Amino acid sequence: MEHKYYKQLDETIYTKKLENGLTVCVLPRKEMAKTFGIFTTKYGSIDQHFVPINQQEAVKVPDGVAHFLEHKLFEKEDRDVFHDFSKQGASANAFTSFTKTAYLFSATSNIDENIKTLLDFVQEPYFSDESVEKEKGIIAQEINMYDDQPDWRAFFGTIKNMFEKHPVHIDIAGTVDSINKITKEDLYTCYESFYHPSNMVLFIAGNIEPENILELVQNNQKGKTFEPPQPIERFYPEEPKAVANKKTILNMPVSIPKAFVGIKEADIPKNGEEFIKREWLLDLALDFLFSKSGVIYEEMYEKNLIDQSFSYESYLEENFGFTIISSNTKNPLEFTEVLNNHLVNLDKLSIDENTFKRIKQKKIGQFIRSLNSLELIANQYSHYQMMDLDFFESLATLESLTFDEYKQFIRSWVSEEQLTQLIVEKEA
Repeated sequence: MEHKYYKQLDETIYTKKLENGLTVCVLPRKEMAKTFGIFTTKYGSIDQHFVPINQQEAVKVPDGVAHFLEHKLFEKEDRDVFHDFSKQGASANAFTSFTKTAYLFSATSNIDENIKTLLDFVQEPYFSDESVEKEKGIIAQEINMYDDQPDWRAFFGTIKNMFEKHPVHIDIAGTVDSINKITKEDLYTCYESFYHPSNMVLFIAGNIEPENILELVQNNQKGKTFEPPQPIERFYPEEPKAVANKKTILNMPVSIPKAFVGIKEADIPKNGEEFIKREWLLDLALDFLFSKSGVIYEEMYEKNLIDQSFSYESYLEENFGFTIISSNTKNPLEFTEVLNNHLVNLDKLSIDENTFKRIKQKKIGQFIRSLNSLELIANQYSHYQMMDLDFFESLATLESLTFDEYKQFIRSWVSEEQLTQLIVEKEA
């Protein structure tokens, strides 16, 4: 079992790639009462078009299969897996994102049993025609519930405005129509292709002994049979640099209008080091512009264009990226006009080196403080691992960023063609 010590963080990660291809990562934290485990596959909502394992021809599955599969793995022929975890004193959950699906638990006791349960339920699928049909009704209710939420509709509406062809513009859960097309065979095809151990990472963190965890996992995996590891051939359409739609208006039952502005990322680096650098530069730029001391935030606050709901978030992945800025606002048109005008004129902003240093130190401090969370470490380390990157080493990339790199990024980040806006107005 390899181990790597990060002197600056005083952390040691133990890693082993098993014969079946599964990557196991262990982070011992003796001071913690809780242990957290997450079992992640590099398979998300955007992975609809691929060549199934042991086949030659590409297939395209209905929207929402990854999320549907996440739901179904908890249900076995004779029981519900949540009950298994509960009996063992663990809290379990799962989530599906654009690029991955993860299954997780946290517990203070019965750790070995909970790790085995996590591995076994994910690696022992059971789908029947009857259970698939039953699940369609449950997920349809979930989709309809989210469709009634203005913030959710506006968030995905903004993504849809940005992306014309890339499947990131499709709701992670799919639509009622698309999930009704999902069959048991679709689930098995996707499961067998994307849930192979070689496409997965198991991360365990807490008051544990790395050697004991590795032995437990190895013994568990030796009792199972898997196809030899194979590369997964995935297909994503070529996406234009420009946004698909410049503006959309939704009419929904809201008490105050909402305004969303989306920035479609362009020229995402393929090189690992440059990718991490781009992530940090984006994070620094958003803080400079939109934190409570940010230059654009202060102006919008003084003009009474935003309230406490104001938020911004960014997603940067290997083949897509975007940023969304939003707020409840009584003046949605002015909100979008002011924001758009600033974003296309970032090259005119006054940027001083002291501010850059302050924000950079702030981000370094936030990164180090975030390592108090086992959940964050496990999730982020697994995410980076799937891109052949090291989450802990990203701190060194942040520290190495220069003021010139920062200025160049901000001044070249956004063009008019990358911007879109969505407004949610009160229903008449």
